[in-house]
Formats: sequence, C-alpha cells, structure tokens
Amino acid sequence: MTNDPSLRIVCVEREGDWIAHAEREDNGDRFGVECAGATREDAVDRLTRWLEWQREHAAALEALQLAERAYHRTIAGSAFISPTEGPSAIELQKESLEAVEAARARLDEVRARRPEN
Repeated sequence: MTNDPSLRIVCVEREGDWIAHAEREDNGDRFGVECAGATREDAVDRLTRWLEWQREHAAALEALQLAERAYHRTIAGSAFISPTEGPSAIELQKESLEAVEAARARLDEVRARRPEN
C-alpha cells in the first residue's frame, strides 16, 4: 500500500481462542481482518500472512490501475501519431494493452493466494 501507516498487532485470548487484529499506530483504528488461532503465535502468524498478502494485493491493484490509465492515454494520444514516425498507433496500443493484461493476470494470481483468516 502506498504510504500505509505503521500497524501494530494486538492479540487477545477470547473463550479459549487467540484473536489477532491490526491497528493503525497513528490513530488506533482497526485495519483489516481478525485472525483466530489455537495459540497466540498461530493467530499472529495468520494475521501477519494476511497483512503481507493485503499489501501485495494493494500493490498489484495499483499497478493495474496505472496500466489502465497508461492504456487510455495511449488510445487518446494515438490520434496524433504520425504514421511515419516510430512505432505505429496500433503497435503502441497493442503494447499498452499487453501491459494491462499482464497487470490483470498478476492481480488475479495474488487474489488466488489470499490466505484464510
């Protein structure tokens, strides 16, 4: 995540299970999901894995959004490209669309690895 605040992990025992959650250090607001475990270490480990996945997911989503914006700029700018200068408009559009598809595939791959909480 871009500019994400520091997080602290809080873990408490509740009715024989350990429950971990993250809080933003700057304002104490909860962030993300709760993760349960049989032990404190298990709950914290599950939450840590989820937080790492969430950061990776946010980065992949941001990369897709950037690629989509670049694609739209390429499409809009294609009207002004001279057919005799450098790559053609079709080549630029194809390259830009391939970048979008690669970013989308990456996001799908990250989403498929979402850990259980």
